[in-house]
Amino acid sequence: MIKLSVNGKTHQVDVDPETPLLWVIREQIGLTGTKYGCGVAACGSCTVHVDGVAQRSCSIPVGSVGQAKITTIEGLSRDASHPVQKAWLAHQVPQCGYCQSGQIMAAAALLKEKPKPTDADIDAAMTNICRCGTYQRVRAAIHTAAGNKA
Repeated sequence: MIKLSVNGKTHQVDVDPETPLLWVIREQIGLTGTKYGCGVAACGSCTVHVDGVAQRSCSIPVGSVGQAKITTIEGLSRDASHPVQKAWLAHQVPQCGYCQSGQIMAAAALLKEKPKPTDADIDAAMTNICRCGTYQRVRAAIHTAAGNKA
């Protein structure tokens, strides 16, 4: 049994320690907001926070997480009131929406580290792939969430 702290709740799961954290979150815990995209930590659809740091959960063996606090898109806020979520809606960032939970989690981690990011900061931090190409709206939404005039 592996004990995990996800969104402030303790979960015990009976899985192989090498199972990717993504699959434990989705299949064992039942939180499906975190998406599978590539399986090789390239696209970012599976981004979650591990002790506040944006991590790609498809490449993290669950056995390596230990006592870390994991936050998924469902745990970012209960009612979509996080500033990044509000800005995403205001700027109509999603098109297909598939990558958006990972994008939002990456943006929230960026703002925690750099509350007033520049365009260069955003471009460096936001390496998640969006097939719809909403990158300009992502940048604008991050500036709005930060309170920047952009």
